[in-house]
Amino acid sequence: MKLVPRTLSLAARGAANYMGRGPLCVSFEITYSCNARCRHCHLGGPVQEERASPEEFGRIARRLRPVVAQVSGGEPLLRKDVEDIVRAIRRPGRPPFIVLTTNGSLLTKDKHARLRDAGVEEFSLSLDYPDERHDEFRGIPGLFGKIRDLASALQGDGDSGITLSCVIQRDNFRELVKLAELARDWGLRMNFSSYTRLRTRRKDYMIPADELGELEAVLGRVKEFKKRHGTVLTSDYVLGRIPSYFRDGAVKDCRAGERFFVVNPDGTLSPCGLIIRKYGSPAEIRKDFLRTNTCAECYTSIRANTEKPLRYAIADNLRSLRR
Repeated sequence: MKLVPRTLSLAARGAANYMGRGPLCVSFEITYSCNARCRHCHLGGPVQEERASPEEFGRIARRLRPVVAQVSGGEPLLRKDVEDIVRAIRRPGRPPFIVLTTNGSLLTKDKHARLRDAGVEEFSLSLDYPDERHDEFRGIPGLFGKIRDLASALQGDGDSGITLSCVIQRDNFRELVKLAELARDWGLRMNFSSYTRLRTRRKDYMIPADELGELEAVLGRVKEFKKRHGTVLTSDYVLGRIPSYFRDGAVKDCRAGERFFVVNPDGTLSPCGLIIRKYGSPAEIRKDFLRTNTCAECYTSIRANTEKPLRYAIADNLRSLRR
């Protein structure tokens, strides 16, 4: 497939930000309210918070100039002005590439179409089990069936832009290939991230040393599935580092606050979604946080993808953008 001007503009922004000190990904966490009660997350329920306007988020996006802008939360679809926020962040024909992260409970076919029209290029939709166990893990009855029905309703309409995203943890890592197969059957793509205990301090979802051999075997089968079908987006580089993350409980030299950071609901900045601060600019993050940051206890998808070596970042991103 030929590279198009859109892809080239994203690649150019990525190269410039990678070589400079610009962010590769900025997550606009537009609300901390959430309608789920996920077992691995500290959020859940309504939150009283100050919220920036769509126009303010747009100004922040133009100032930060990320390659990828993630619209997230909490549950971003709880904000009635989410479409306006996406439109404010969007720069037609230019970066950023806009991803909306959702648990899927409020995503209908009509809402999906309106968000696509507003500028969402990819939906990252959480799915942690290939069956109704997902409902219990996320605290939303009927959620697995709703996601399945939405995928069915969108089949035949062309590329839906939906990628299912699984958080790998002790209770579900044996299901990873089944999840990849399910995504392919539904006409969707699959991405994998790693559980972190930073949110809840629960250690029981970390994969213990005596099960890491089995994890490595499962990830090997995921790589084979990816090579055969091309529907798994997770980099081989990232998949290869996941066992060592669980073995050590850490990945050193975190680039939070530089390669990636978060815009809080009120428009202030945090180094990441697990370390909430109220910075006014990237310069303040560099001055106050980067020099002293020793946190190493996560290997989330955003961190893993923004910290890949340049050769992997270019190859993986061009592959996904050309699909």
